[in-house]
Amino acid sequence: MKKNFMFFFYLISGIIVGSLIAAVSQQVSWLSWLAFGTTIGFGANAPAVLDLSVLTVWFGFSFTLTVAHVLAIGLAMALYSSRRR
Repeated sequence: MKKNFMFFFYLISGIIVGSLIAAVSQQVSWLSWLAFGTTIGFGANAPAVLDLSVLTVWFGFSFTLTVAHVLAIGLAMALYSSRRR
């Protein structure tokens, strides 16, 4: 149980740090390549809508992956595996 918690902690930390790095580096000309990435998903711009008159449900999912995310998640997983030993 503790190993699973630590794995998800490192994973979420890598995602958050990667997002922060991508957002900050987007404004710096020589670091803008860290913010390069793509968005994958469906319904991100125009979600599918199910209108049942009483209840309306929107369906959509998007996932953004940048160079900074990949580097930060990789570093977080390396730190996780080194702490496991």
